[in-house]
Amino acid sequence: MSQSRVNNRPQQGGMMMGGGGPMRGMGMPVQKAKDFKGTLRRLTTYLLPYKIALIAVLLAAIISTVFNIVSPKILGKATTKLLEGLIAKYRHLPGVAIDFGYIGNILLLLAVLYIISALFGYIQQYIMASVAQKTVYGLRKDVEAKLARLPLKFFDSHPHGDILSRAVNDMDNISSTLQQSLTQLVTSAVTIVGVIVMMLTINFWLTLVVLLTLPLSVIITMVIAKRSQVYFKDQQKALGLLNGHVEEMYTGHKIVKAFGLERRSLTEFDRLNDELYESGWKAQFVSGIIMPMMNFVGNLGYVLVCVIGGIMVTKQAIEIGDIQAFIQYARQFSMPITQLANIANVIQSTIASAERVFELLDEVEQVPEATPALVIAEPHGNVQFEHVNFGYKADVPLIEDMNINVKSGQTIAIVGPTGAGKTTLVNLLMRFYELNSGKILIDGVDITQLKRGNLRSMFGMVLQDTWLFNGTIRENIGYGREDATEAEIIEAARAAHADHFIRTLPDSYNTILNEEATNISQGQKQLLTIARAILANPSILILDEATSSVDTRTEIYIQKAMNTLMEGRTSFVIAHRLSTIRDADLILVMNHGSIIEQGTHESLLAKGGFYADLYNSQFIGGVPQHAVPVASEAATS
Repeated sequence: MSQSRVNNRPQQGGMMMGGGGPMRGMGMPVQKAKDFKGTLRRLTTYLLPYKIALIAVLLAAIISTVFNIVSPKILGKATTKLLEGLIAKYRHLPGVAIDFGYIGNILLLLAVLYIISALFGYIQQYIMASVAQKTVYGLRKDVEAKLARLPLKFFDSHPHGDILSRAVNDMDNISSTLQQSLTQLVTSAVTIVGVIVMMLTINFWLTLVVLLTLPLSVIITMVIAKRSQVYFKDQQKALGLLNGHVEEMYTGHKIVKAFGLERRSLTEFDRLNDELYESGWKAQFVSGIIMPMMNFVGNLGYVLVCVIGGIMVTKQAIEIGDIQAFIQYARQFSMPITQLANIANVIQSTIASAERVFELLDEVEQVPEATPALVIAEPHGNVQFEHVNFGYKADVPLIEDMNINVKSGQTIAIVGPTGAGKTTLVNLLMRFYELNSGKILIDGVDITQLKRGNLRSMFGMVLQDTWLFNGTIRENIGYGREDATEAEIIEAARAAHADHFIRTLPDSYNTILNEEATNISQGQKQLLTIARAILANPSILILDEATSSVDTRTEIYIQKAMNTLMEGRTSFVIAHRLSTIRDADLILVMNHGSIIEQGTHESLLAKGGFYADLYNSQFIGGVPQHAVPVASEAATS
């Protein structure tokens, strides 16, 4: 079952344009690392366990490349022997013929060299693929383990899209570079050195002619790459804006239709699409010039070699076969230079990706569990807050000296204006955030002494925001308990008054919830979350008003299901409609993080204070006299 939430899509992260092939990343915008050397050293530590395999890759790459490099010179010997035989035959020299035996042996030797080169090339890629995947596998495991150890504070303060981008896009970038660019770096470097050496063994002056084209190649690559990067950055920016607009229009499709703003949406799309087109074609055109220009420089060297070499052959200063070999070497010389320039950009981008991953790995983790951590085997649900103080920022206290004593089985309602600290109370109960001071006790045990898994297993949550996952209805209900049987899942659905509507669906419990769970209503989603909580059989419930966005008929079903769920359990109810909490054993009235009133519904109304103002305002449309504007809920939840 997918671990992505159905109806709360994460924010989109930056798009990483990857790809394979020898020219991967040509002209792409290069994101540079802040600490290149330090990040490179740290990334290298993930490769150290495979150093023997990496040495084997290096040797295989060298052997493959060397065997490929020596082939033109050997082929030149065959060409020379063939030409000598043809000239002798043309001159009708007696007893002279083409030595096909010699030529055949050379061709056989070339075939062996090519086969060996291909074999070692295969070995190099096979080993490197394994090393790259194992390295990224280990890095990905570290990231996953790190995410599990990070506190809720981290996820509240970082966009989901950015976290996903680091864990997925940046990781893929590292994987691609390790698998392709490292071996390409070795083969390109060996090719350049090997070609220069082989050319020097043939003729110094012709080698000098070819080398004179090197500075021109470097200048062309640098100038064009620098210009294309500007356009590619513009393209990525335009692409991000266009993607954001399309996603916004898709998710808000009904609103756009309802207000008749289709034309405005299309106009905005056309504007963004035009910007993407303009920057896109410029980026592709400019980056596309590199190869034709490199071919021009290569052809320039090729022509010079042919002309000068031809003159030298006529003067018998060099053999015709060597000229042929030299022409092939001149062809081989330009491509590795272009590849090395491209690889430099790719490595810069990869180190930047690695740096983003390491930044995630270096985030401050949640407070370690106590040693040894305690487990409450059979929790009763007694909860105490003793002099609790908390603030999301150290210098901005939100909850001050809070004291609550909740008995097992009691229903505690928490009310107050937006930003009063109601959601914060829930976060502290489940130890998503750590207290500044004070203690929270469950059955007399400080929650900091408990295993987090044991602590959170005591709680069941039914929130306004229905958490459903891609998968079948059976899987969604069964998510409440891993070892749940089919009969237990169905019984939980019946207790939640969800069984009837589930069986009316075409695939019953096997119905797969689509991406937005639009194949069932909001009320039906809520019944499924209640069924999941019933199946989990928690000792303590946290209920955020679950009936605020459903019709009256569905509200009755949900209320019945929640009453079933609350039987015999300690329940914390975050109330928005105060008419639903009249029967609560204790009502806590919060404002500015403090409990300013507490008592039963009747006693609080009789006081005529803050709660009475809140309650009456819901029926007469007034504003509570004691209510004072506070920070937004986003700042406190």
